[in-house]
Amino acid sequence: MRGSLYIISAPSGAGKTSLVGKLIELDSRIRVSVSSTTRDMRPGEENGVNYHFLSIEEFQARISQGDFLEHAQVFDNFYGTSQSSVENQLNAGKDVILEIDWQGAQQVRELMPNAISIFILPPSLTELKKRLTGRGTDSDQIIERRMADAVSELSHYNEFDYIVINNNFDIALKELHSIFSAGRLTQARQVEAHNSLIQAMLD
Repeated sequence: MRGSLYIISAPSGAGKTSLVGKLIELDSRIRVSVSSTTRDMRPGEENGVNYHFLSIEEFQARISQGDFLEHAQVFDNFYGTSQSSVENQLNAGKDVILEIDWQGAQQVRELMPNAISIFILPPSLTELKKRLTGRGTDSDQIIERRMADAVSELSHYNEFDYIVINNNFDIALKELHSIFSAGRLTQARQVEAHNSLIQAMLD
């Protein structure tokens, strides 16, 4: 049975990375797509695990070949999602997650309109700022920029199929997982998985 493609977006600090990390621990049928990038590999990172690290020439060649579902330039570096890599995982029966922003989500929907999109919200902007400040890794100036970016990101919530509010982590995780579980019970996927059983009962 072919898997389904999921887009998960959220403003920085909403808890998306933590939720997705726990989700793939819970469910072996879910994979997170590994993006491609032209930025330098950082200490501790592995090619093919954290990112597919490409030269600018390789990246631009793949753009020309139409291999990216979505891509963007962030400052001096390029980032993108390989369509061939995603298709291989879907055809292997895995549900694939793309962790991308709303702009990337728009690009993906144009090429794969059946993609299921989920937006993760913080419980409030006050809580979001508290989480960003609590990391202790960013200056006040960077935090303020992230907050402004968050408000811009939040304004696109209505472009997504589902909304999960990450107030209580365990509850948000259950709600997120339930979307994947329900997706496997649609008529189309159940018929694909159990057609012979259904036909046997109808004959």
